[in-house]
Amino acid sequence: MLEELKEEFIIKKVGGRFKLSTLIQKRLVALNAGSRPLVEIKSDNKMEIVLEEIKQDKIFLDTSNELRTTADSDVMIKSFDAIMSDEL
Repeated sequence: MLEELKEEFIIKKVGGRFKLSTLIQKRLVALNAGSRPLVEIKSDNKMEIVLEEIKQDKIFLDTSNELRTTADSDVMIKSFDAIMSDEL
């Protein structure tokens, strides 16, 4: 598990070591507060869950370093599309 943190692909995927640590920290807080995992793995280890969510592009940091899920993005895109269609 910790070896995955040293792999360059996961660091590049998130945009750097700082962003990776921020994303992991924010997602661990969310999981500890009761959020459900976005991936199905056999482990109950929250760190492994977070790393798998990152690998599967289920979570990311937005431009303000807020934690987002792919479900959040879909809702935001649909809301934006609805607003744009109303303005036309």
